[in-house]
Amino acid sequence: MSAETSAPAATGAKGAVETVEPTRAQRTVARRMAESKATIPDFQAAVDVDVTDLLDARGDVTVTAAVVHAAGIALREHGSVNGAYADGKYQHYERVNVGVVVGGGEALVIPTIFDADNKSAAAISEQLAALVAEVRDGTITAAALSGATFTISSLGMHGVRAFTAIIQPGQAATLAVGAATEQVALRDGAAVARQVLTLTLSADQRIVSGTGAASFLVRVRALLEDCATLLT
Repeated sequence: MSAETSAPAATGAKGAVETVEPTRAQRTVARRMAESKATIPDFQAAVDVDVTDLLDARGDVTVTAAVVHAAGIALREHGSVNGAYADGKYQHYERVNVGVVVGGGEALVIPTIFDADNKSAAAISEQLAALVAEVRDGTITAAALSGATFTISSLGMHGVRAFTAIIQPGQAATLAVGAATEQVALRDGAAVARQVLTLTLSADQRIVSGTGAASFLVRVRALLEDCATLLT
């Protein structure tokens, strides 16, 4: 048989094809993501954050919890990011409820930290651990998966340095958190190693301006780098 011989017609050039019916949860995620990309004119903005001091001082607080806390405070100060554009009108939400993407096996699940602007980083860390456990054992409730005004997705635990996340319908923006990587920086004229992670904001251009996105990210970065204040 020559190298140019085609694969058997029964299987085609790609070989045998297995067709799998998605679960209801997977169909829901696919529908919402397609809706988002088709209807939301999004743009991205990113900042690098020096988390060296945060990693040294956080104790039992996870990096994700610290980011949720910082984002909660910044969302309270940046109303357009804590809102949505719907039916030709701007919506600004009273509460700051941050959804956190969790891998739930067959589909992504997004439990909500309600009133994230009014909770400590330690309290958020404990609540996140409990919610993740509920997702993994299948006891998470519908109420715990609703009401998010903003979403955070992290792939840092997988070593992904930076990525962009899709905005959830009914929200103005979503924040993608990458892995902390060692980088060289100058401190007092000397080269030192620092831990830096990238935050990438995807925002709806109809309600969040470029300067609004930048201002939000700068505020989150300042809060994370001022860890003494953030962790109290």
